[in-house]
Parts: sequence; structure tokens; C-alpha cells
Amino acid sequence: MSDAAAAGAGLLSGVTVVDLSRVLAGPFCTMTLANLGARVIKVEIPGTGDDSRAFGPFANGKSLYFSSINCNKESIALNLKAPEDRAIFEQLLAKADVLVENYRPGTMEKLGYGWETLHARFPHLIYGAASGFGDSGPISKRAAYDMVVQGMGGIMSMTGYPGQPAARVGISIGDITAGLYLTIGLNAALYRRSVTGVGDKIDIAMLDCQVAILEDSVTVYAKTGEIPGPLGTRHPSIAPFQAFEAKDGHVIIAAGNDHLFGLMAQALARPDLATDARFASNELRHENVDALQAEIEKTLKTGPVTTWLDALNGKGVPCAPINDVPHMMAEPQVAARNMIVTVADPVAGEIKVAGNPIKVVGHADAPTFRPPPELDGDRAEILAFAAVK
Repeated sequence: MSDAAAAGAGLLSGVTVVDLSRVLAGPFCTMTLANLGARVIKVEIPGTGDDSRAFGPFANGKSLYFSSINCNKESIALNLKAPEDRAIFEQLLAKADVLVENYRPGTMEKLGYGWETLHARFPHLIYGAASGFGDSGPISKRAAYDMVVQGMGGIMSMTGYPGQPAARVGISIGDITAGLYLTIGLNAALYRRSVTGVGDKIDIAMLDCQVAILEDSVTVYAKTGEIPGPLGTRHPSIAPFQAFEAKDGHVIIAAGNDHLFGLMAQALARPDLATDARFASNELRHENVDALQAEIEKTLKTGPVTTWLDALNGKGVPCAPINDVPHMMAEPQVAARNMIVTVADPVAGEIKVAGNPIKVVGHADAPTFRPPPELDGDRAEILAFAAVK
């Protein structure tokens, strides 16, 4: 198989997704499905489209925010309150495998397209819904944005530095984790349908997803009563596992076991660290983490970041600089994995977007993506697809 053919096939080739979602949680899910080969048809509000089309910054009037999440998709504008557009929408549902929406619970029912109604009419259709709080529970119908669930879900209480105000995670992790869990659920439903022939509804709550990614925090608190709090760059139970100050910046060192700690001591030319009774085990290193940081930084401050990264990598100790976005984009490893993709957009011009992190052996990455669609820009092709019996 040629690279082009392999890239064009995609594991979800032949799957059609009707995408009613907007802004981030749903579109992040459908972007992932599209990058895996699914045909994603965005159904947008006439005149305005996806809310994120109005989010700056802009290039020649086109939103870069929208562009970053909506490559490899098509667009048609439909008013789901107008009979003629509802007829088109229902034709699409008859042909589609998956419907994705991220409205507040109850909205689709008001439109006449709730799960019970659609499942009766289109039993093959898989329905994916992402919302702030899901279809059940006492606050199910409340509105929510990323910041809301970051706050309620506990993650903000553990982000930042001790003694400082709570900090938002720097990206919209509430939306993105919901989009990822929705993607997982939809793929599981596609498998189940291959066995039963019948679709399911996947109900994803952003708040649930924030709880799900709290690592061991729930278990530790429930058993010990210790309330997790912000630790800056430190790990709550492993040391050394944080960013340390060097002469001209910071070095992340993640020596996650005794062997790696010994190798770190060699790399820093500090054999005394490996024999210091205070640091003889991870438990002791964690108990004496302030003293350990002081000893490590005493050495690191004598040289630049690059020197220490070379020394640590030479011994096989996990380490890294703290990259800003330009330095991340310049990393050879990022380029080698095709994680920055250049897209030729007819309106915005050449843009760069994040690549597809799901690599499949034997399927080459697509060298570029289809540009993010213009509102209603694929109407003719979509109508032709909907009309085919």
C-alpha cells in the first residue's frame, strides 16, 4: 500500500458522523474521529455557524480557534426548526453511523430529536452526547463551561503553587477530556453495533471526566483523610520528580525509582546524594524533598540547562526543558512524529495545526489535512450524499 493510500484509508473509513456540536468538547471528539478516517458532516446554524467561528484571533477574517479544531470536516447550514431543513437532517441521520451533540440536556428533546425518538426511527444510529453534567443527577440541566467543571471537579485545587490562589489548567482540560472520553465511548459503541446491529447512546458529562482523571487523589483522601493540594511542579509521592532551577532556566528531572536516582547522582557528579541517608529511598526522599531540592539546585545552578540535559540523558534519566509553544514546535521529535501539520486554507492562508497523535503501524500519517470548512461550504456534496437511496 502506498503512503498516500494508507493515509487516506483510516481505521474509521466508511463511518459517517453527523456533528451538531460546537466550540470544543464535541468538536474535539469529531476532530479525532475525522483524523481516524471518518466522514464528519458539521450541521451548523445558518448565518453564524459554530460559536467558535467568532473566536479570535483571526486570519483574513477566519477564526484560528475554529480552524485548530475543525480540519478534515465538511459543513452544511440547517435550521432545525424549518421543515425543509429538518427533512434534510433526517435524510442525513438515515445514512449516518453516529450523531454527536453537546447541547444542554433537554435541548434535543425540544427539537424532536431526543434519544428515544431517534432510536425508534433510526435503530442503527449511535448517539453521542457531551454536556456539563450529563443526562442524570440533580444539576443535570445546568449550563457549564470548562472553568466550571475544572472548579467543581477538584483539579483547580491541585493546580498552581502552595499558598497561592487556585489556578486554571492552561488548556481547556474539562472540554478536552470530555471529547476524548466521548471518542472512546463512540468507538466502543461502533464495535457493539457490529455485533448487535443496534446503536447505543453515549452520555458524557464534563464533570464526570474531571473526576475520572484525578489519578489517586480520590483513593488517597478517602482512605487517609489527607486533602490533596497544589504542589507546583512536584509530584505528590515521588521525589525527585519536579522542575529544578539551573543557571539559565529550569530542568525537569523525573527519577522515579532508586536506580534512576543513582544514575541522576552520577549525571550531576554528586555521588554523595546516592549515599545520603536522607535520600536512601523514595519514601525518605519524599519526606526530605525540600532538602533534596536544595542539594540538586546547588549543583544545577552552576551550569546551563543544555549541559544538564545532555548529562542526564547520557545516563538515561528522564528529563526535559520547560518548552514554550515555539520551542515545542521546534523539537525534532515533534516534527518526526508529524505532530505539526501545515494546512493550505483558501481563506486564512497557510496555517499550522496539531497533528494526529494516534499512529497506526502500516498506515502512514496524512501529510496535510483538509482545511476547516467554510460555513455551508459543502452543501452540494452533502445534499447529494443525503439524497442517495
